[in-house]
Amino acid sequence: MSDATEREAPEVDADAWEKACAEDLAAERARRRAQYGPPTGSAAEELRKLVDAVSDKLSGLQAPLLGAVAQGAVEQTIKQVVREAKAAVEPVIERNPDVFDHLAAAGSELLAAYRSAARGQENRWTRGDAPGGAAKDTTDGPDRRDGGPAAGEHIDLD
Repeated sequence: MSDATEREAPEVDADAWEKACAEDLAAERARRRAQYGPPTGSAAEELRKLVDAVSDKLSGLQAPLLGAVAQGAVEQTIKQVVREAKAAVEPVIERNPDVFDHLAAAGSELLAAYRSAARGQENRWTRGDAPGGAAKDTTDGPDRRDGGPAAGEHIDLD
């Protein structure tokens, strides 16, 4: 072999790809934060925010029809209920934060399944198909302009 082919290979940074990806990801996150604001937290954090918002709202409620004494008693009761609710929710959130992410994902899946079933039924209604697949006989019944089922008609979600 000649000297030209026996050159040492240049030193390659083994982590170059990882560093480039991390830089791109950081830049994309910064761009999204600038465009859309801060991202939402985990489901557990969002539940905490919800509990805090509801407790703040309940604490600020005023009952104009109650007297001053009754108003004070209602406020104390509300504050007690809010404290108890927070005391019950906080340990669950602390011990199982991932559970709430899974529940949120499951809820999204259920909603998607329901939408799919409802969309399919809506398509059948607008085509005029009966639940069995045959076209509806519209000569006997009332004219349904909204395309919905008649009273007592079975809704097929299959």
